[in-house]
Amino acid sequence: MKKLFMTLVAAVIAVSASAQVYIGGNAGIASTKIGDQDSKTTYKVLPEIGYKINQDWAIGTVIGWGKGTPVSIEDADDCLRTFEVAPYIRYTAVRTKMVDFFVDGGFMYKHYNGHANEWNVGLRPGVALNFNKTVSLVAHAGFVGYKSYKRTYEGAKNNTAWGVDLDGNNISLGVLLNF
Repeated sequence: MKKLFMTLVAAVIAVSASAQVYIGGNAGIASTKIGDQDSKTTYKVLPEIGYKINQDWAIGTVIGWGKGTPVSIEDADDCLRTFEVAPYIRYTAVRTKMVDFFVDGGFMYKHYNGHANEWNVGLRPGVALNFNKTVSLVAHAGFVGYKSYKRTYEGAKNNTAWGVDLDGNNISLGVLLNF
């Protein structure tokens, strides 16, 4: 057991020394009230882990869960529990001393408990503000690709779309720690 522990410690130190692994993610919480109904708490927790293959390329995934959509009144009545996974490959196109511009290409699967399944495949442009070699503030703005939303109950209508969504309401913000 001691040898296994020492091997794991050595592996973590080796990976950390080369600064190739990053962790982070984003989260949100809100209290939503519609009319005279009771307030409902919505939240999301979306941790992220990735591996830098080289200076320009990285692979990673977001795996998370939530209830409803924070600060959104559209689905506040349902407040469905969700689970999602979103693996991606990241290409950093422009790199400066403090700012990197990148695009994530991948897919996302999101399950709305007892209600629906959502898939999307496409590109998400982003920017990273690098405070130092360890901490980065990362933002994604928009989506270009295909989305499918399929309800799981009898007689439900399903939605699919191809397109571009680059408005200011489609922004995510997170923090990454580089090791």
